[in-house]
Amino acid sequence: MDLKLLFISTLLGIICYSSAQQEGNECIKANALSCGECIQVGAKCGWCTDTDFLKQGEPTSARCDELESLLKRGCAVSKVENPRGSQRTLNNKPVTNRKKGAEKLRPEDITQIQPQKLSLKLRSGEPQNIKLKFKRAEDYPIDLYYLMDLSYSMKDDLENVKNLGTSLMLEMSKITSDFRIGFGSFVEKTVMPYISTTPAKLLNPCTGDQNCTSPFSYKNVLKLTSNGQQFNTLVGQQQISGNLDSPEGGFDAIMQVAVCGEHIGWRNVTRLLVFSTDAGFHFAGDGKLGGIVLPNDGKCHLENNMYTMSHYYDYPSIAHLVQKLSENNIQTIFAITEEFQPVYKELKNLIPKSAVGTLSANSSNVINLIIDAYNSLSSEVILENSKLPEGVTITYQSHCKNGIVNDGENGRRCSNISIGDEVSFSINITAQGCPRQGKSETIKIKPLGFTEEVEIVLYFICECECHKQGIKNSDLCHNGNGTFECGACRCNKGRVGRQCECRKDEVSTEDLDKNCRKDNGTDICSNNGECVCGTCECKKRDNPEERYSGKYCECDNFNCDRSNNKLCGGHGRCECRVCICDANYTGSACDCSLDTSTCLASNKQICNGRGTCECGTCRCTDPKFQGPTCEICPTCPGVCTEHKECVQCRAFGTGEKKDTCERDCSYFNLIKVKDRDKLPQPVQAFPLMHCKERDANDCWFYYTYAVNNNTEKEVHVVEDLECPAGPDIIPIVAGVVAGIVLIGLALLLIWKLLMIIHDRREFAKFEKEKMNAKWDTTENPIYKSPINKFKNPNYGRKAVAL
Repeated sequence: MDLKLLFISTLLGIICYSSAQQEGNECIKANALSCGECIQVGAKCGWCTDTDFLKQGEPTSARCDELESLLKRGCAVSKVENPRGSQRTLNNKPVTNRKKGAEKLRPEDITQIQPQKLSLKLRSGEPQNIKLKFKRAEDYPIDLYYLMDLSYSMKDDLENVKNLGTSLMLEMSKITSDFRIGFGSFVEKTVMPYISTTPAKLLNPCTGDQNCTSPFSYKNVLKLTSNGQQFNTLVGQQQISGNLDSPEGGFDAIMQVAVCGEHIGWRNVTRLLVFSTDAGFHFAGDGKLGGIVLPNDGKCHLENNMYTMSHYYDYPSIAHLVQKLSENNIQTIFAITEEFQPVYKELKNLIPKSAVGTLSANSSNVINLIIDAYNSLSSEVILENSKLPEGVTITYQSHCKNGIVNDGENGRRCSNISIGDEVSFSINITAQGCPRQGKSETIKIKPLGFTEEVEIVLYFICECECHKQGIKNSDLCHNGNGTFECGACRCNKGRVGRQCECRKDEVSTEDLDKNCRKDNGTDICSNNGECVCGTCECKKRDNPEERYSGKYCECDNFNCDRSNNKLCGGHGRCECRVCICDANYTGSACDCSLDTSTCLASNKQICNGRGTCECGTCRCTDPKFQGPTCEICPTCPGVCTEHKECVQCRAFGTGEKKDTCERDCSYFNLIKVKDRDKLPQPVQAFPLMHCKERDANDCWFYYTYAVNNNTEKEVHVVEDLECPAGPDIIPIVAGVVAGIVLIGLALLLIWKLLMIIHDRREFAKFEKEKMNAKWDTTENPIYKSPINKFKNPNYGRKAVAL
């Protein structure tokens, strides 16, 4: 089972390695036939223009390879075509450092983004990085257009909006000294199902005695102006209208406000649109209810400040609105009553640079709502770009306040920006291939809600510089059948071959195939290539470092001998399956070094004069000697004495070198064994010396000394000392023990005798006292029996009959 797993894992490793090689070898895989095709593959690819670069059998596409590989293959740096991209700044006006109260500037003289125009030369696969700087200018002009729903439910709101002009002008003066305000209103499309069930109701759609104006889709009441009193006057003249269904036609009005710039009076400044309603909205498709099927065209249709095509075009879609609001740099503030907050919050998520505020029942809080929404919108900058050409990609990285760095989609934005704050963006623009046959393209990047933008002109590098020096119909390309450029022939249509020597219809014929068979054999191009126009074009390997070559593709550079798992031992190159060794190396695998410095002994002799230096290693001629320079003789006399002190200190921590043991005695490997039988015997493949030495305490220790096949010194030592006892010690100890035993016995006998005499004396004393006692034969006079006797008086009488 283990062998199966090992085999499978090895096989997978080979497959993964091969796959990685293929994926990483985009230059070779492309089979580019010209320099222009090569450089479009990727930024790593280069083209060798050296006419003598290709070896026999290599196709023209072999000129295209990774730069490092081309240099290794012998292409000079000056012969490698590798054009790089570049960039140039065309307009770099610095951002404005303007403060409120300073000299008033025209809006077009205020700069918030830098630079303003660049040009980029893009090489396929090579990103060009540009840096953009954004700074919120202080006292920046603001245009605000108030778009209000005038259906009947907004009657009380209209009363509060009538004084909005002067009040809002006063509040906005705290933010900017250049503020303009305008007003527009909307109700619904002027078609029957939306506003009335009868034509009579068109004049006065309200019920009862209410006086309402005729319904309308959108009316531009007041063009943007700095006169707040004029705003109050005109708004005060407006009347409420009415319709049948709850959703309103506000999208029609928003579209006209966005696209009718001249009618509204938009300047190239901050543009705010306040959309105020207490109802939902109709959108694309709802017009079918009134028989309207034409989609909204997104164009201005105002006549006498009235939208005249509401009966003709359907409502715009949300996506259409997003496009037009973004194109015209309009930031939308939805002032909506509490009931419809969820609907408009979802709409806000679809419209960039928009905000939603909760409008009170009578619009009394509209000023605070506008101020809060403006502060929220202006504190965030979001970059967007125009449509990119095919094959061009763009990525953003933002560098915001407090060192915050964002990538991905968040790389487009920075939040919590105050007036005067400066942030920057790092943008990478990359092209793949050569879009639109090399024609220049222009893209624009701008912050959402701002009129300023950065214009970037893109130029694409589709050809090499050497392409300009190409010689059309060159004689080098088989009688003018191609253009000689960048060191190779670019064949005319219908021609193939390295020199365009064949027509496509004669590429594979029996006569031409004969020229591709070595020694009239059967294999075409040694089975390592294809015969094209009678010439072998060798196959390409997955590994770009491995190649077939030769007239018949009979050679390769990867089937040479190896050493240490390296081709030619890492000291040569493989040419036609033979190692060409580097200087100072020889052998079939270049594994034999001719350098004798590794054989030089400390006495400056080669192998200490006891051997020869072969492939950088000493070969000792005297079998008694060994080691890197034949300096070791394990069996020579004096070896045991030489190592005695070091063995003693390392094995037992004793001896003269015990204090310097670590410093002086670390030159051998020490192995401890239990007893002498476990010591190595002289049957090893290398010489071995058995040693027996005595220490200062007359104890013996046993060890062996050897130098193994890896030239490592080894010492095996018996872990216990052998310490024999002295000859006079035992009798003395025995005599002392015997004396102690005899004395002990004598003392025991004396003690026993004394105890017998004592016991006899005590017994005699007891007998004497017994004879002299007065009461020992009579009754004790004070003794009283504990037994009492009683007699039953009825004992012996006859029983009485009952």
